[in-house]
Amino acid sequence: MPVLSPISSRTWTDERIELLKRHFEAGLSCSEIAADIGVSRNAVIGKLSRLNLTRGRTVEDRAFAPPRAPRAVPRLQYEMLATIYGETDAPAVAGPIEEANRCSLLELAENRCRWPISTPGEDDFCFCGNTAPDGRPYCAGHSRLAYRPHTRARAMRG
Repeated sequence: MPVLSPISSRTWTDERIELLKRHFEAGLSCSEIAADIGVSRNAVIGKLSRLNLTRGRTVEDRAFAPPRAPRAVPRLQYEMLATIYGETDAPAVAGPIEEANRCSLLELAENRCRWPISTPGEDDFCFCGNTAPDGRPYCAGHSRLAYRPHTRARAMRG
């Protein structure tokens, strides 16, 4: 079995580099160049980068390009979020949340707020216990803390 010399096993021979440059100047895609030369597309991209061969913008232009504006939330998605969580401009917590209905895990019912108070395992651990409307897991006050899609939607709208 013949042993390959280090020079013949190199991926980027002088001939391949010249072929890469000709194909690049001819406008072939990186995938097309890779298929013709016999290397991977990523190898072509890497070699083009090391040779400072770019299409369109220069490396300096890309480094200082202004960031793109965030993608706007599609109207249908925004309407769905508003329907689920309600459109509100209220702050995260409009006031203090009532603490008189605190309960243990065994006392939780379907219509009671499941917001944990304190740390599990501690003596004072309990749940909020306030009325949770429409089968939701939290009362109105804790829902404002847990679900705040209006802030993101408002930021997206600009």
